[in-house]
Amino acid sequence: MFDSFLTQLHKGIESRGGTPMTVPDGLETCQSQRSNGNIRSWLWQVPGFRRWRVTRLDAGENLQVLNSVAYPDHSYDHPLMGVDLLWFGKRQKLVAVLDFQPLVQDQDYLDRHFDGLKALNERFPDLNGEETMRSFDPNQYFSPWLLFCRGGAEQAEDSLPQAFDAFLSAYWAMHESAEGSSKLSSQDVERLQNAYDVYSAERDPAHGLFTSHFGKDWSDRFLHEFLFPASQQTV
Repeated sequence: MFDSFLTQLHKGIESRGGTPMTVPDGLETCQSQRSNGNIRSWLWQVPGFRRWRVTRLDAGENLQVLNSVAYPDHSYDHPLMGVDLLWFGKRQKLVAVLDFQPLVQDQDYLDRHFDGLKALNERFPDLNGEETMRSFDPNQYFSPWLLFCRGGAEQAEDSLPQAFDAFLSAYWAMHESAEGSSKLSSQDVERLQNAYDVYSAERDPAHGLFTSHFGKDWSDRFLHEFLFPASQQTV
């Protein structure tokens, strides 16, 4: 379902000088012994970013997932890039979250970094639903203009491909135009990015999904060692 999106994301990373990093041993891929699910992950270092992770889960018609988070270098106070796409083929149900995830919620920060996402929020009404996410506080690490949708085949086939392309372009443009404008110290950025990992590991709804396919031991490692590595300090 999301192969073309994965290819587009990786090509964008590579075209900007991205180099592969080593995924923790045993977490690069896993074949479910409980279902037909297969998960594969990639880790990249990109100029201007200290860590960019990508994960694809293929469980056939039951479930397709594409997830990615980009962490800018600590010298940049830019938002994290978050992508979470889920397609439940048998039910023809789409859940999509695309966001510039803010480190802080003050107005100056939002004014500096979010013009591009604001424009996309207006451009894609199918993906700016008012329904809130159930596992997270929308006022922490999510922007007021995130693209969020619980939809069906129409959104998956029409709105989402256009929105995904525009979203990646807008994020790259934000990152490039905001270079040199950071107002938070590198120490504050590091602290806030680590807090994002801790917060997300405590609430990530995908952990239960991964556990159902790959077992608790593997999924616990995946959560703390790959998805949100800074959360290991609290385990």
